[in-house]
Amino acid sequence: MFQWKGAAGVCIYEENQVLMVLQAAPDEEPKWTVPSGGIEGNETYEEAYIREFEEETGLTVEIVSKLQDKNGMNAQYGISYDIQYFLVKRVSGELTMQDPDEFILEIAWKSANELDSLEMSYPEDVAFLKGLLVKAIES
Repeated sequence: MFQWKGAAGVCIYEENQVLMVLQAAPDEEPKWTVPSGGIEGNETYEEAYIREFEEETGLTVEIVSKLQDKNGMNAQYGISYDIQYFLVKRVSGELTMQDPDEFILEIAWKSANELDSLEMSYPEDVAFLKGLLVKAIES
């Protein structure tokens, strides 16, 4: 069983939208997710996330807070995973598809209502993301 460690993040825009990426490997069906990626070398989860976010979106971000840990297994692919989710804020840059792996097909800001209609990599993230958008409105 392969163990994958990575980081994912939530970037909320002023208009109460979350940044999402549509991605797929060449043999996969495209699905939406928040920007995320694996740890390389001796990176921390935080370092990996900041690098991955810029690679996937062209934006430089800084971490505001840790949101949650997500652990599990994908029996279909024989992978166990450990993902740390972070809340991030945009520091600089422009949205640009520059993914070196060429898995990113689209980058878009999505509202809470739009999340329900997206084909998601992790469907369980919809309720989590919508909850964060509600908290952002209340803040």
